[in-house]
Amino acid sequence: MISFGPVPSRRLGCSLGINNIVSPKSCSYNCIYCQVGKTRQQTSGRGSYFTPETIYKSVVSHLALLSKQDTPDFLTFVSNGEPTLDINLGKSIKMLKSTGIPVAVITNGSLLSEESVAEDLSGADWISVKVDAADNEIWKNINRPSPDIDFDRLQQGIFNFFRHFNGVACTETMLVRGVNDSPGHLFRLSAIIHELNPSKAYLSVPVRPPSVRDTELPSEETLNMSWHTFTEKGIITEMLTGFEGTGAAFTGNIYEDILNITAVHPLREDSMAELLSRDMEGERVLDSLLQQRLIKMVRYRGKKYYLRQYNT
Repeated sequence: MISFGPVPSRRLGCSLGINNIVSPKSCSYNCIYCQVGKTRQQTSGRGSYFTPETIYKSVVSHLALLSKQDTPDFLTFVSNGEPTLDINLGKSIKMLKSTGIPVAVITNGSLLSEESVAEDLSGADWISVKVDAADNEIWKNINRPSPDIDFDRLQQGIFNFFRHFNGVACTETMLVRGVNDSPGHLFRLSAIIHELNPSKAYLSVPVRPPSVRDTELPSEETLNMSWHTFTEKGIITEMLTGFEGTGAAFTGNIYEDILNITAVHPLREDSMAELLSRDMEGERVLDSLLQQRLIKMVRYRGKKYYLRQYNT
């Protein structure tokens, strides 16, 4: 259950996901909008989850099962939690680069003030760092961090990393109605991101079921205003407000494909239908997974989504 997909990515094209945390969600944040659900183990302490050799073998074996048309554009660390909690992340990145496929990491940036984390991420080709808030109060409201993480130290860690990283470094801001989408806050946030000088700043909205049910999308007027606020600062900005499309890859094991993808990437009903169509037993497997309560179905904004279900 370490690698999954590939799945279509609005940022990276065809992305083979690497879930280097796997256990019921371990993260330094408990974001109100998280598509993976509530954080089960909140921590800012790094630990060992899988050996780099285990991750490498899992990914290489997964790649061997894929058709040529499903060859990924990126190998992406996007976890059931925060990938930089993995103390072996740097070694895993180094080993995976030997495949010849670029390595990406999607991180909340909360541990970038630690020298070991910044060093680990320096080996990646592409990084996305979460920047949702311009001040301590909004940061706590939207990201709900571990109590031992300091906002000012966090900010400095992100700034230092962006100054020294030689790959492609992007920021991503999740906009939530009534939390971080006011004109004044967006102006201050755009100033911070302008100073970071990312290759691109992504502005996104909760398109999948969030962990806090009353989390709402900003209005279209607010989204338009936010884009103009950022671009007027000279920031290359892209809105991620739409569905990335169906097309999750099939490895030949529909049972494992569904479990592995939904652990990190909730499948919308049309994506699930397309995946099931590639296996004669697909519908039966889906029913079995639902009955075993290994996955669950939820409705969000008029659509069905299938998520990994943890009963611990």
